[in-house]
Amino acid sequence: MKSLTRNITTLCISALAAVTFTATAADRWDMPTPYGDGTHHTQVARAFAEEVTANSKGELTIKVHSGGSLIKHPEIHRAVKSRQVQLGEVFIGRLGNTDPIFKLDNIPFLATDFDSAEKLYKASKEELQKALAKDNLMLLYAAPWPAQDLYSNKSVTSLADLKGLKMRSYSPSTSRLADLMGTTPVNIPFSDVAQAFTTNAVDAMVTSPSTGVNGQSWDYISHFTTIHAWIPKNMTFVNKKVFDRLDEETQKVILAAAETAEKKGWELGRKLAVEDTETLKKNGMTVIEPSDTLQSEMRAIGEVMLADWLEESGETGKAIIDAYKAQ
Repeated sequence: MKSLTRNITTLCISALAAVTFTATAADRWDMPTPYGDGTHHTQVARAFAEEVTANSKGELTIKVHSGGSLIKHPEIHRAVKSRQVQLGEVFIGRLGNTDPIFKLDNIPFLATDFDSAEKLYKASKEELQKALAKDNLMLLYAAPWPAQDLYSNKSVTSLADLKGLKMRSYSPSTSRLADLMGTTPVNIPFSDVAQAFTTNAVDAMVTSPSTGVNGQSWDYISHFTTIHAWIPKNMTFVNKKVFDRLDEETQKVILAAAETAEKKGWELGRKLAVEDTETLKKNGMTVIEPSDTLQSEMRAIGEVMLADWLEESGETGKAIIDAYKAQ
């Protein structure tokens, strides 16, 4: 009898502990991000988390784990989907193999300035949300990088100057771009870029001036050509089931903070596009505008990639491009 009583008591204590743990865990969310603290996306994420924590009056705190410290970039999408964490941030183009809508973010020469990029985002946002919803995820906000430019260790006036070189890639679309440029794509995460160049694992890359500044690219790359190929984005999303469990007031706090974060992200993207290009120049990199030949060749590649995407995405893709062009 005493043994039965002890067992019942133990079960009750265990059940109470489980309830207490669940309640405590629900008050604290973990947000993995792929880039370091110097990146403006991480700064936006921290401001978002601070606003949620402050305005929810202690009901919810969000801890940002930057630089892949909690979960590496390739695993963040899966981790939020499986509720290993509640929300996270990823580079949109990385998910290109899961749905064509994510590839749209990396098509060169479709939207090469911030005004155009915002229009493209507006035209594609609904489909982006639908694609995330298939995995029970909900878009909170998206923030852009500055335009993607060409880094190399020699002057590039045409694609012939790149032929046979190894090009860093970081998404399905950038791998396709490298192929069309006559280079060999090599998948290299941001954290390994410096080592990849110094060991000749890669010879060139197309990425933003901000990435170059954060990685002090002047230590291992000499030339920066402002091709302004496209303006990609990072997006932050939350697991919908986790979000739906919150009370209405806390949900409103999160959505308001997300709106602020998106606005701040676009403002910083515009600002850093100018500042970071100047920083590259001040640190000794040769910053040059593309030749007419190179620009023409790159635009032709953009047309090929857009045609490929429209074939893959079908009527949905056509509707997005039509809506974008109509703005």
